[in-house]
Amino acid sequence: MIDYTEGAGYQYHTHVKKGDVGRYVLLTGDPGRCESISHFFDDPKFISYNREYNTYTGTIDGEKVTVMSTGIGGPSTAIAVEELVKAGADTFIRMGTSGGMQQDVIGGDVVIASGAIRAEGTSKEYAPIEYPAVATFDVVNALVDGAKANGAKYHVGVVQCKDSFFGQHEPETKPVGPELLYKWDAWIKCGALCSEMESSTLFIVGNYLRVRTGAILLVVANQERAKAGLSNPQVHDMDVVYRTTIQAVKNLIAMDKA
Repeated sequence: MIDYTEGAGYQYHTHVKKGDVGRYVLLTGDPGRCESISHFFDDPKFISYNREYNTYTGTIDGEKVTVMSTGIGGPSTAIAVEELVKAGADTFIRMGTSGGMQQDVIGGDVVIASGAIRAEGTSKEYAPIEYPAVATFDVVNALVDGAKANGAKYHVGVVQCKDSFFGQHEPETKPVGPELLYKWDAWIKCGALCSEMESSTLFIVGNYLRVRTGAILLVVANQERAKAGLSNPQVHDMDVVYRTTIQAVKNLIAMDKA
């Protein structure tokens, strides 16, 4: 039996240690996605599975790369990033799902986040709300190039991050419903592309820790299109997100080697 105590060198929540993970890490919410994502690596190996953190490590173009699940939301995402950095990681790309907010952001499209609205609680325990949650420029560019290489229909811009899934989808049932509806309308008017739950935390924690971050999100559907009586296709196939991200990692590896 493996000794996962702190003195043995393992991180408390994720059960990873130095040498287990690469400098490049792919983050996904669902633990069930990690094994399938690892198949894009050369020689993938299972590392650990504790709580919501499922981890595999392999190589891409000769460089060690890791995929880890974070579970849902900011708190568990922050823990993952903190512990992965302690284990040696310095580049993070979140691969997730989202709901479209602008009417031209349709199910099956991909959103590459350049920044995120901090409508969640975790990042406020790292930085004052005035500090912006922004992705790393090089990672955004690598993802854009990856999307182009894979023929993805993509958008680049600001995403909205929240803590309550049902606060988005059933705001009128909540005691603070009027506030939720007012802010949702404001985000749309400001041009927010889609809504999800982890990117703002990733960006803030990453900036604090001086590591590189990015996020690419599949648009599953768009409730605003449904409200407007427009077609609202629902898409759950993450393949384009995976392939775009793998190409982005290759781009970053080549850039770092150069």
